[in-house]
Amino acid sequence: MKFVCSKSNLLAGLQIVSKAVPNKTTMSILECILVDATKNYIKLTANDMELGMETTIEGEVIEKGIIALDAKMFLDIIRKLPDSDVTIESDGSFKTFIKCEKSNFTIIGKSGEDFSYLPIVEKNHQILISQFTLKEVIRQTIFSISDNENNKLMTGELFDINGNELKVVSLDGHRISIRKIQLKDHYDPARLIVPGKTLNEISKIIPGDADKDVTISFTNNHVLFEFDDTLVVSRLIEGEYFKVEQMLSSDYETKVTVNKRELLNCIDRATLLVKEGDKKPIIINVSDGFIELKINSTLGSMNEDIDVEKQGKDLMIGFNPKFLIDALRVIDDEEVDLYMVNSKAPCFIKNDDESYIYLVLPVNFTTVS
Repeated sequence: MKFVCSKSNLLAGLQIVSKAVPNKTTMSILECILVDATKNYIKLTANDMELGMETTIEGEVIEKGIIALDAKMFLDIIRKLPDSDVTIESDGSFKTFIKCEKSNFTIIGKSGEDFSYLPIVEKNHQILISQFTLKEVIRQTIFSISDNENNKLMTGELFDINGNELKVVSLDGHRISIRKIQLKDHYDPARLIVPGKTLNEISKIIPGDADKDVTISFTNNHVLFEFDDTLVVSRLIEGEYFKVEQMLSSDYETKVTVNKRELLNCIDRATLLVKEGDKKPIIINVSDGFIELKINSTLGSMNEDIDVEKQGKDLMIGFNPKFLIDALRVIDDEEVDLYMVNSKAPCFIKNDDESYIYLVLPVNFTTVS
């Protein structure tokens, strides 16, 4: 095998697929990136058996061939090479020569035949969504998945397709995030649970172009994301997702309309008094015309008033400040509406057409004077 390509193209491709290389594995072949130059382009593939990525880069294929190279070493070498053309050549003994200007490396690869190729995903069921929209919907929901592997369902996000609407849901037992997206076409109803890890990695590598689409194809077991010259294949999480609709309510006793930036900045300031790992709630005291936010910790105390529009009853309620910050940060509206029933019931942050809904459970607190 022998090919020549620019360092920038090769590095960009390696940085994409390296996200599917496992940190720890008993199968050394999975620590490799497959370099496939058996056609007139160079294809790079990585696969950890749960998540697989493949991208193609431009280059001149001089002699066709295929080899698997240690991902970390390969990436580190290419990263540190001069910004110039790179020549990669391997012989029958799996010795691989990397040349760039006056730099010459020799590393030992593995047989490409031993590599675990990506599963083939039938394209009978698929939807189209813009790169920008997918990147945004991940950003606006991914923070409320759980990292607790004991409940696998909570480590993924529900993609609920119905007609021309895609609803994306995540939850971790303390909060729920829901985003509803209008699709360009109508599709048959389908529900799939996509691992949070997969979505996190996609959000890092997808350019987010509003004029370019992502094709999402899926079967009962796998989902395939296709954009630009890249494929991302992931196993789906099996099981029946939580009946989130039963947790949502339109009833409220108190509605507060507040400037989002003011509220976010105030809560952010309050967290300066909370040590990492400390579970001090922020207490919101709702009155006519304003809300008072209070926090009291071993480091000190703070209280601040914010002007609001209030409908309904006065209320005092406590929250984990991080959960409010996470939701407010991803809302683009200038003003937000908070709907509450009492100090024990969930708070809903949502807009009029419910294209976003954030549910945050309150926490118990002792009154701060």
